[in-house]
Amino acid sequence: MTYVWSPDDDYRTSSNVARLMRRLDVSTADALRAESVRDVAAFWDVVVDDLEIPFRVPFSRVLDLSAGIERPEWFVGGVLNAYDACLGKWVQRTPDRPAVVHESEDGAVRSLTYRELDDLVARLRGALRTRGIGPGDSVALYVPMTTEAVVATYAVASLGAVLVPLFSGFAPGAIASRVQDAGARAVITADGTIRRGRATTMLPQLREALADCPTVETVIVVDNIGQRGDLRAGEEAWETALAENPDPLVEATAASSVLLLAYTSGTTGRPKGAVHTHAGFVTKTACEVAYGFEMAPGRTFCWITDMGWIMGPLSIFGTHGTGGTLLLYEGSVDVPDTQRLWQLVERHGVTMLGVSPTLIRTLRASGGLPASDLSSVRVLGSTGEPWDPESYEWLAREVFDSRVPVINFSGGTEVGGSFLCPYPVEEIRSCSLGGPALGMDVDVVDDRAQPVRGEIGELVCRQPWPAMTRGIWNDDAGSRYHEAYWSTFPGLWRHGDYALVDEDGSWFILGRSDDVMNVAGKRVAPAEIESVVALDEAVAECAVVGVPDATKGEAVWVFYVARADSAGDDEVAERVRGLVSSRVGKPFAPSRVVRVVQLPKTRSLKILRRAIRAAATDTDPGDLSGAENPQAVNEIRDVVKALA
Repeated sequence: MTYVWSPDDDYRTSSNVARLMRRLDVSTADALRAESVRDVAAFWDVVVDDLEIPFRVPFSRVLDLSAGIERPEWFVGGVLNAYDACLGKWVQRTPDRPAVVHESEDGAVRSLTYRELDDLVARLRGALRTRGIGPGDSVALYVPMTTEAVVATYAVASLGAVLVPLFSGFAPGAIASRVQDAGARAVITADGTIRRGRATTMLPQLREALADCPTVETVIVVDNIGQRGDLRAGEEAWETALAENPDPLVEATAASSVLLLAYTSGTTGRPKGAVHTHAGFVTKTACEVAYGFEMAPGRTFCWITDMGWIMGPLSIFGTHGTGGTLLLYEGSVDVPDTQRLWQLVERHGVTMLGVSPTLIRTLRASGGLPASDLSSVRVLGSTGEPWDPESYEWLAREVFDSRVPVINFSGGTEVGGSFLCPYPVEEIRSCSLGGPALGMDVDVVDDRAQPVRGEIGELVCRQPWPAMTRGIWNDDAGSRYHEAYWSTFPGLWRHGDYALVDEDGSWFILGRSDDVMNVAGKRVAPAEIESVVALDEAVAECAVVGVPDATKGEAVWVFYVARADSAGDDEVAERVRGLVSSRVGKPFAPSRVVRVVQLPKTRSLKILRRAIRAAATDTDPGDLSGAENPQAVNEIRDVVKALA
């Protein structure tokens, strides 16, 4: 029987989204969704008021579409700096409440109140301003998820400068390409980070990258792991910069001023920096975190992520936009064992815990339930990849005893948040994304842009939203932006995901358009087959890709990591083929079932199917700079060659 979350009276009456429903005079989540897109300008005006987002100068108009749907102008004439809404507001209201807490892999904890965070931000702001950084200048952040990352984020934003967050695991080439594209004048970095008990240096990688980045004039270095050593010309210590007197001046940025460049991962070619604005990004992320994830003052938000993914900035601005406490964890959540995540929750009273399906599959495969007290958790968050029912239901039913909703949402870097999102006030079916996120007029369409239900189609959005990327950095003519999102269906934003709305009205993302396979003329999503393969007792985790086939067009190949003491490879392969044939259909039975040691993943544990497909076909996997374990690609390539 399919698991369904059913809200109790507390969620139905006392949640943030329930408050919004009363305000808009609707009684169900679906009615709220419909109301939110009936007049998107009116809806976002209510959100700004409900969440008390403080504009220094009120906007004269919420939305101006005179330049077309592709070029919306939000909060026209308004003046808002992200600092005002996320830090300045709470320094006035709750100065002594914890703003950010950091725990490192060795268990050391550091905490900053809103007042303490504000003091450090003012000092770094003064240091950057003294060194010539001002409105419109780009500043790159190449740091792990530490308190310094949060300080730097608000210091850059409060200057009206442009934040350029980079993945902490990037190699020199990936750093250089993004710093060059952004034209960064300064970089804030750390000497390194600790992961799985091993030091990973960052400063040497940055130094190598900056040999090709002539725009960078200032580098500020955090001594995070005690390996900073002697600094070079143009570099200075973090503590030296913070010795500056606090600078009280926060720039009065326009609502449409650029806040950050969020670089998307690509296969080849130039990096793509999605442009996000102060008012747009703050409003969308605060909406997301308040109504979806139930954040408020006195509650703690924890998502294991990185500044280089959109979830890093979303966690910071969203949590502080709602006055909550942000918990950062630096390291691996299975050190010293798989109880570490649950212990983190108990120690810090986490109320919103963000996880990935891959992480939960790993924890489930390890055996045993959490030994920690998880009663503080009010909401579970998830994004980035599809769930399999077994892992989802193990988390919801067995770990959390069916008392906590799984807010499985889907969006992207260019979205600045989610397209699809369930809400705590509604019933949520296992693995479902609920429905359209508030204020998001999304649909699923066929190749002729006609709405479809009960079959796979393209995910599109019919109206703009505040955090919709304002374009791609250095794309002055707008050609890359138009080609990426608007060229397939004129007047509709095409996101590049295949989606499905089933007969019950539940929404599911089935993977990127270039992931979805065409087997004998039938579209099938890898996630659909992966959820079946995961049923086999020998399979700890798996990935499914389509490989060119002369007969079917594409053949299904399964790559899996085995549980300990699993059966022989041939026996597992036979069982897996039988499972897929019986549950998905004989045409989709895998042509190959290949056992591997590991699957390539991002730092946030999302499986890189594109790289696996490249290994299977012996082609170029493209950009692996965001991979946690890029060596897995060549390992898979070698296994496939040996089988051939």
